[in-house]
Amino acid sequence: MDHRTASTPARTITAAEAASLVKSGFWLDYGACLGQPDVFDRALAARVSELTDVSFRSSLAPRPRAVVESDPEGAHFHWFSWHFTAWERARSDAGVCYHMPPNLGELHDYYRRFLDPIDIVVLKVRPAGPDGFFSFGPTNTWHRALVERARTLIVETSTAVPFVHGVDNGVHFSEVDYIIEGDNAPLPELKSPPVTEIDRAIARTIAAEVEDGACLQIGIGGMPNAVCSLLRDSGAKDLGIHTEMLTDSLMELYRAGVANGARKNLDRGKAVFTFGWGSQSMYDAIDGNSDMLCCGTEHTNLPHIIMQNDRVCSINSTTQTDLQGQAASESDGHRHISGTGGQLQYARGAYASRGGKSFMCLPSVFEKRGTRKSRILLELTPGNIVTTPRTDIMYVVTEFGMVNLKGKSVPDRARAMISLAHPDFREDLERQAFENRLIPRALYPALRGT
Repeated sequence: MDHRTASTPARTITAAEAASLVKSGFWLDYGACLGQPDVFDRALAARVSELTDVSFRSSLAPRPRAVVESDPEGAHFHWFSWHFTAWERARSDAGVCYHMPPNLGELHDYYRRFLDPIDIVVLKVRPAGPDGFFSFGPTNTWHRALVERARTLIVETSTAVPFVHGVDNGVHFSEVDYIIEGDNAPLPELKSPPVTEIDRAIARTIAAEVEDGACLQIGIGGMPNAVCSLLRDSGAKDLGIHTEMLTDSLMELYRAGVANGARKNLDRGKAVFTFGWGSQSMYDAIDGNSDMLCCGTEHTNLPHIIMQNDRVCSINSTTQTDLQGQAASESDGHRHISGTGGQLQYARGAYASRGGKSFMCLPSVFEKRGTRKSRILLELTPGNIVTTPRTDIMYVVTEFGMVNLKGKSVPDRARAMISLAHPDFREDLERQAFENRLIPRALYPALRGT
């Protein structure tokens, strides 16, 4: 950890005094997810008419940001996000939020190598303990790089932030320029979506592939929740957790004693994550819990770290694939929806681990304006961003089964992907594959007459 030294001893000021430090043309950083400030944000929003060309970097805004809401036309404030939530997606649709594409595990490096020092960094933290450290709580991510690169560092304290054990999961009093007392309001919660029958079908296939001692990475959603529920009751033993996001469903595995990390090579006995977002019950469970280890994305998301545990199972979702296996997980055409996050890096890290498995999951169909459409297509929607290339895809899973694409030719990939599509779309997909020479006549003579 590189230690930053504040130019003068940290002093406590009001949110309004902190907001007065911002000048037109400044770059600010609000950090990620639950680490974003609220009291400072509201105080700065009150200055909207006094400022121009103030830019913010952040990620996964857990609630609407006052600075953006105060400036609906984006005339004064500009919001840039590494990964969208639904609120950021809506602001992007309105033209006042902009995406920056990253692999989240590389963000420390982006700040240190490619981005100018940040005029003001503001992070929500737990009040300092006897050791002088303000804990980042459940949001480590790339916050240490922000500390290092801050021209001015402000912390907004909140007693609602749990103390979470971790590696470099905090900032020392000597590194801080200003302290704001926050409102101590409860942290935003993320409600788990309902589990569908399709989720359960996909989950049954994946759960059957998870061996004793496997190390899990999962995302958020109904299907990962269903996987964890099945694993909790399956008799699986000694599962590990090394994940980007800690969710309520992973915590259920921990509470049940199923995910004890006993066979991990790296961080044995610890549930490793870079940010947690879920229920208040989860925040209470990780507070002061020495079995939890909140680390920066340098540790959680880089493939050469992920692969050090054996039998890593990476379970991620996508919204659309083509017949060669490309997974488009973050946009709808040119409309941005979410972000790459850790999907690509976990797919690579899981595949590289000894006995590892990477799963890419999707329902076979979706409804749009009353019409059912296939999520598996000959080619991706124009403008769709490829999140995980065909060469990095291992297992693809829908409610109709699972296929492995590693080592398969283009024709075999096309046939495998068609087998996962809804039966109503398979005939058309096979014809399109044949017409576009993904399935050549020489290999499949039975199609010559079609």
